[in-house]
Amino acid sequence: MMNEKELLEWYLSAGVDVFCGDVPFVAENKQSAIKEAEKKSADTRPAITDLAQMSSTACKNARELCQKAQTLEELRKAVDNFDGCSLKLNAKNTVFGEGDEQAKILFIGEAPGADEDRTGQPFVGKCGQLLDKILQSIGVERSKCYITNLVMWRPPGNRTPTDAEIAVCLPFLKRKIELINPDIIVALGAPAANVLLDAEEAISKIRGKWLEYNVRPGVTIPLLPTFHPAYLLRNPAQKAKTWSDFLRLAKKIFNN
Repeated sequence: MMNEKELLEWYLSAGVDVFCGDVPFVAENKQSAIKEAEKKSADTRPAITDLAQMSSTACKNARELCQKAQTLEELRKAVDNFDGCSLKLNAKNTVFGEGDEQAKILFIGEAPGADEDRTGQPFVGKCGQLLDKILQSIGVERSKCYITNLVMWRPPGNRTPTDAEIAVCLPFLKRKIELINPDIIVALGAPAANVLLDAEEAISKIRGKWLEYNVRPGVTIPLLPTFHPAYLLRNPAQKAKTWSDFLRLAKKIFNN
């Protein structure tokens, strides 16, 4: 159990600086405890500020590198030389993306997994095998598509990428989209869909609907959100809905 000093420190670190009640909160040497807690809290703020500054600088550097890249190969080399994302420190390989550089369909997932980290290729594990089967079922060759993720390095333990990690990788993803210039984007899962749409929606609410990705003012690309294959492996009952989504995709591909 926390003593009074520790309790004060906990409240201050949580942003609580006013107490209300019928009985005053009294602690021995309360003033000294408060001053010490405030000092401790203040000492942690520069670290948080420095972290935010580092993230901002990394995003700025990423944008500058992307502006210089005129081809996917140049962008790949820029990524190889980029050290602004902490995920790269623990990853075995960079998973840049692969496929037809002039693909009409661009698939975007969330992050590489263990198999992808080992090989440096996107969607090669069980998720990739399921995606391949789905594509074959609607008559689409994977080699004619381009496949990538929001982040290019595997998060430790396959955890969800943080907002900061996604923000640092986002300029590279946006530049990929510009360079490939696909006719259609398929967002696999809520994270990819929401980042591209600048939204916060449940994938169950937006899946199967034709939406739009804004490349720049006045220029958009049709975007179809659907379930991520990893979700389907955990929830096979949702495969029927995914099949419906991919039938919509096939109709748009082959009717154009």
